[in-house]
Amino acid sequence: MIRNFTLLAALLLSSVSLFAQVSKDPPKREFRGVWIATVQNIDWPSKPKQGVDSQQQMQELVDIFDTHQKTGINAVMLQVRPSADAFYAKGREQWSMFLTGKQGTLPEPFYDPLEFAIEEAHKRGMELHAWINPYRASTSLVDSLVSTEHISRIQPDWFFTYGDKKYFNPGIPEVRHYLVDVIMDVVRNYDIDGIHFDDYFYPYPGKTALPDSITYMLHEQGIKNIEDWRRNNVDQLIKDLSEAIKKEKKHVKFGISPFGIWRNKSQDPQGSESNGLSGYSALYADARKWVQEGWIDYINPQLYFPFGYTPAPYEKLLDWWADNASGKHVYIGQGAYRAMEDREGWRDRQQLPNQVRYLRENPRVQGSVYFSSRSLTNNLAGFRDSLQHDLYRYPALQPIMPWLGMAKPAKPVSLREDKFLLFLPRLRKAIIKWDYPDQEEDVYGFVVYRFDENEPINLEHARNIRHIQFNDYELGFHDETAERGKTYKYVVTSIDRLKNESKPSNVYLKKLR
Repeated sequence: MIRNFTLLAALLLSSVSLFAQVSKDPPKREFRGVWIATVQNIDWPSKPKQGVDSQQQMQELVDIFDTHQKTGINAVMLQVRPSADAFYAKGREQWSMFLTGKQGTLPEPFYDPLEFAIEEAHKRGMELHAWINPYRASTSLVDSLVSTEHISRIQPDWFFTYGDKKYFNPGIPEVRHYLVDVIMDVVRNYDIDGIHFDDYFYPYPGKTALPDSITYMLHEQGIKNIEDWRRNNVDQLIKDLSEAIKKEKKHVKFGISPFGIWRNKSQDPQGSESNGLSGYSALYADARKWVQEGWIDYINPQLYFPFGYTPAPYEKLLDWWADNASGKHVYIGQGAYRAMEDREGWRDRQQLPNQVRYLRENPRVQGSVYFSSRSLTNNLAGFRDSLQHDLYRYPALQPIMPWLGMAKPAKPVSLREDKFLLFLPRLRKAIIKWDYPDQEEDVYGFVVYRFDENEPINLEHARNIRHIQFNDYELGFHDETAERGKTYKYVVTSIDRLKNESKPSNVYLKKLR
């Protein structure tokens, strides 16, 4: 009897807890990103050009974006430089074989994938971060797959071979200068929201030593330890690139997604309570230093581990990164691809939803990025459903970065009914329009809020957001979800490029008949 009562109480408590989790409103500001991997055609395009022509590639990307928009995603990390080649036209490197089937071959009919992706992302209120692999130069050692005009053919002394791939040698100063120039082509020529690196710096350790001892002797820069020298090479690239980005376009964010463990506490008292591979030692990536120095705007550690996993416990690593972010943003990299695994904590199909709930409890964590797009759109373990219908059920603005600027744009004015459009039968619902001062150059887009007739105006609730747009020329909105017979109050705000939000417009009261 006592055992049954205890079990019943536990079930009731669990149900209450679950209800509280489901009913709690998502935050108004949250980074909700997804990686779209192009290397080996992991996510997009489904095939290089021989199998899918340009129009099909474009439609595939539109379909992917549409699905992510419905899910609640508001940022895309699109891999535009998978192996020292390009998914964009306005640069100095060869077209990617993963786009056209043959490195150096133009897409036909011609289009610029990055330009197209930016336009489509911004239409949906999503940021577009250009994901770039800085050091990987090839995914194969088969010469026939590498264009004769590829940088590895033109400057062979800049590279070393490790395992079955070719890499830029970061210890050569000319390599660092070249990489900054390549990335700045993207910053200058495209309307991106961010530059994004993943965890691939020096290659993951193999069976042999890295073949850069001669480079160390030639360019040691007074650094006595080759491992410290390698870390310094990576640091220098990140510092130089950070300075170049901010000088060119202050609003472009720079973020990096390192391996989930910086250092273990057994290696460094400042490290995390973990005992797995260390990015600091294995990849020569001193990610903690990058945020301490202010070189990057966000850190996006790849925590592809379940709760309580002894070598790398999700909860302890998340809290460690939050405590060591030096005031910069922390977005947690989450392994959507692992959702169906039959091992460790992944057998619990609530693992990923609970990870999102856990990170929301930490005020120094601002969101998530999921690897990767296909795993999310395929709804593994129902995770996309959990996002769309619960955790991300309301839209969210991207978090602001005060160190990049906090000035608020001008507010919209003259919010009113668009009476002209009411003559169109299909639009006989709530149709509003507004104006804003012509001289206001900082306005980048708008947020439309809707409240019930007797509901107080509170712009902090995500549930009241009806629409987010990243353009300043559409000064109107058709609320297709408005119900006849109800009275609503509408308010509109402006946002600038950094998603700083203006004061609200006037309140427009609309009764639907």
